[in-house]
Amino acid sequence: MDQAKRLKLGAIFFTVFWISGMLWWSGEYHPANIIILAVCGTVGGYLWYLAMRWVFGYMRLLSPNGDHGAGRETR
Repeated sequence: MDQAKRLKLGAIFFTVFWISGMLWWSGEYHPANIIILAVCGTVGGYLWYLAMRWVFGYMRLLSPNGDHGAGRETR
């Protein structure tokens, strides 16, 4: 699994964890509350993905050209 896919899966995990945590913490399961938390969680997960992509790119841990790392020939 390449680094970009791991980062995307991490963002999805963050989104699901945040939404479920906020639903549990609020204790209200009305449709409007669920929709608002889902939208906010999705935006938060996307912003988290963008921030981590920038940080890892700045630290040169995420290759910018789509290289999948060791073990693959680049020809």
